[in-house]
Amino acid sequence: MKKIDHIDTRLLKELQRDASLSQRDLADRVGLSQNACWRRLKALTDEGVLNGSTARVAREKLGLDLVVFVMLRTRHHSAEWLQKFRTHVLTIPEVVDFHRIGGDYDYQLKVVTRDMASYDKVYQRLIEKVELDSVTSYFAMEAIAEGRPLPL
Repeated sequence: MKKIDHIDTRLLKELQRDASLSQRDLADRVGLSQNACWRRLKALTDEGVLNGSTARVAREKLGLDLVVFVMLRTRHHSAEWLQKFRTHVLTIPEVVDFHRIGGDYDYQLKVVTRDMASYDKVYQRLIEKVELDSVTSYFAMEAIAEGRPLPL
């Protein structure tokens, strides 16, 4: 694993704030030459610390107003079942986050969709191919903080 120093940390913080910065602007913000900045970014990418850049999209501006946290419990824990389940869930584009968790549930999904009718279609699709013990849905009423930067 790559040793991250204070300059790498500053680069990562700036990129988390705004990944659209030009390399020149990024270098200026962290006090590096453009070449030194490029070398560090390449090293961070080669090590897998940086794996692409994305844009944050305002979901509500696109009519994606419903956020649902779906808690799943299963009786199946074989590698074969798990692979089938993972493959199936990853075909559902409305699932934006997918975690295997500890505690009372086995998996947590974050689903983003337009409305309750759209979520019901996601739900029907979720349960159509794999057996689940229970599915519990929690509907977000307000996003207080979403997509926050990692604490570096």
